[in-house]
Amino acid sequence: MRAVIAIILGGGRGSRLYPLTKLRAKPAVPIAGKYRLIDIPVSNCINSGIRKIYVLTQFNSASLNRHLSLTYNFGPFSEGFVEVLAAQQTPDSEAWFQGTADAVRRVMRHVLNYHATEYLVLGGDHLYRMDYRKFIDFHRHEHADLTIPVIAVDEERAGGFGLIKTDEQNNVIEFSEKPSGDALKAMAVDTTRLGLDEKEAERRPYIASMGIYAFKRGVMQQLLDHDPSQRDFGREIIPAAIKDYKVKAYLFDDYWEDIGTIDAFFNANMALVKYPKPTFSFYHPNAPIYTRQRFLPPCKFVNCDIVESLIAEGCIISKAKISKSIIGIRTPIDEGCEINSCLIMGCDFFQFYPDRQSDVAAGVVPTGIGKNTIINRAIIDKNARIGRNVQIVNKAGAVDDGTHETEGWYIRDGVVVILKDATIPDNTVI
Repeated sequence: MRAVIAIILGGGRGSRLYPLTKLRAKPAVPIAGKYRLIDIPVSNCINSGIRKIYVLTQFNSASLNRHLSLTYNFGPFSEGFVEVLAAQQTPDSEAWFQGTADAVRRVMRHVLNYHATEYLVLGGDHLYRMDYRKFIDFHRHEHADLTIPVIAVDEERAGGFGLIKTDEQNNVIEFSEKPSGDALKAMAVDTTRLGLDEKEAERRPYIASMGIYAFKRGVMQQLLDHDPSQRDFGREIIPAAIKDYKVKAYLFDDYWEDIGTIDAFFNANMALVKYPKPTFSFYHPNAPIYTRQRFLPPCKFVNCDIVESLIAEGCIISKAKISKSIIGIRTPIDEGCEINSCLIMGCDFFQFYPDRQSDVAAGVVPTGIGKNTIINRAIIDKNARIGRNVQIVNKAGAVDDGTHETEGWYIRDGVVVILKDATIPDNTVI
């Protein structure tokens, strides 16, 4: 794997994840209480022996850049690196990245400084654990110019993906971006050819692209140089490659989730607390997910009732009821609170108990969750201050409501999102 270079796409606006992407890039969005989305593909690379990793950034990239620089340092005696390549003006172009392919095209002059036999192009907003060694070995064994990992899906989910059609040898012969109606039905294939049994093949007759690509070195350069107006891998580069190159499909029959929307992001986090078999586990003994090393004290619980929840380091929780929730680092939760099906992202700093008491006495809302507050089915972003006797329960049953953004909260896909650094006053009902 020393001859493989990974390129992680992290520059999109992430508009479907707004307001979590209001102040940060999508790959920098916190997940599972202590990680960031970018930790998933970077960790998969490290666990697969791929140590030359570029991350392409563009919008709201400061926190992403900071996280990568503080987390991934392989030391002076290693050839490995995680390097940020930001969008920049050059003599050739003064524009922002115009798409996934355009982003890679414009950083190739940096990537070509290292010899590589394959380029592995990855997304920065997917939740999965994958051994890229098996994928690259398949790519090499098939002598493919381009290999695309795919998942088999049923008809209900298929319309939301870029779908691939293959022949009997699993060569990719057609690509269709989010088809519907008759165009969708025309993309059905016999997925037993990919290794599914007959029952599963009947249930999942469509194969969807995971947005991951392994290119032979020269092939990617040729495809990017052929037509500079082609800006996107899925919509333009891949359909063009099918015509002239050997393109193979590689079945990934395991958990994979595109968490590009608030609903998908919330549900993916809530699935992590399931016991004993969550759909995705951060407890894998041989393929850990890495993140920034923090020197935090253990959590402190005082007469709490906690059911099926994940609690990150440095939390102080007193006389609270917590059910099916994720509590992020350094979160203080006062007595009498009830938290159900929530993702609380935590705090970037500690506020000492005397300072919290001083804030309360002065009528200022301290960090964390105040006394007797009830929160149900919500995302509380970093450093939010929730007052006492607050109810965050989506009382109106709204699906989408952005009219209260100036007040520090937003409803999207039926989930209440408290914005980063927001303050919700005492006795507020949402």
